Amino acid sequence: MALTAAVKEELSRLDVKKSSVRKAEVSAMLRFAGGLHIISGRIVIEAEVDLASTARRLRAAIAEVYGHASDIIVVSGGGLRRGNRYVVRVVKDGESLARQTGLLDARGRPVRGLPSVVVNGSAADAEAVWRGAFLAHGSLTEPGRSSSLEVTCPGPEAALALVGSARRIGIAAKAREVRGVDRVVIRDGDTIAALLTRMGAHDALMVWEERRMRKEVRATANRLANFDDANLRRSAQAAVAAGARVERALEILGEDVPEHLRYAGELRVAHKQASLDELGHLADPPMTKDAIAGRIRRLLAMADKRAVELGVPGTESSVTPEMLDE
Repeated sequence: MALTAAVKEELSRLDVKKSSVRKAEVSAMLRFAGGLHIISGRIVIEAEVDLASTARRLRAAIAEVYGHASDIIVVSGGGLRRGNRYVVRVVKDGESLARQTGLLDARGRPVRGLPSVVVNGSAADAEAVWRGAFLAHGSLTEPGRSSSLEVTCPGPEAALALVGSARRIGIAAKAREVRGVDRVVIRDGDTIAALLTRMGAHDALMVWEERRMRKEVRATANRLANFDDANLRRSAQAAVAAGARVERALEILGEDVPEHLRYAGELRVAHKQASLDELGHLADPPMTKDAIAGRIRRLLAMADKRAVELGVPGTESSVTPEMLDE
């Protein structure tokens, strides 16, 4: 959760001047983190967030943009929830703020998605919606195979509205229901980076990209190491199998083996796991890899031909499954 906290801390410090953008952010924060409650016949607005800086930002925006006072209540962590939670509560004029931010429509009915003025707003408003939603209930996991940026939504209508806001700024996001909870999820690394930029989390983006690059380099190195290891293992298996075939070839041919072929065959038998290049260097005088391979190939061909004439098993009969599975 360190990355999530870093993004939220940075977004909480972001300076926004335009009134419509601040309104879109507040509407999203109250929609995704808050709820309407009726206490003693009055509508009370509460928004619960996980960082004190987020609560202070929301409280300041409510006062400066809408002119309403609010309180911050600290809820101590316990059970499954670690760390404190912060509740921004508007008691006085709660109904007025609910109408102003689009939590209630003109007839006083709760709005399930986002207000139309926010949904149809500018690209900057769409960015503010995502900023507010992420501050309210967003999370960012470490980059890698299972990396994701997601926002927990209060309902399917809010999730679809958030997907629409993402589409307006060129971001592909998906709405999903996971164990009865609606979420909007982004898994593509480049798309996550683009959204962090649009929201204004530039410092957190640099950290995320650095970790992402480090993991990609490590994964590439691991793949290459595994590839090299597999190649070495296959080469060793082939060398052992070739050694067994050469032994059988020398047995079939007996004394009828040209001396230069015998010499190459005996080198193969003496160094069963050596590569052809290594065999060439062990020869006296040294030979090229192709020269060693050619002599062994002619030796095996000669032995297999003789085996057919004699009606006995050829050189392949000496290769066991165990040699190939080592």
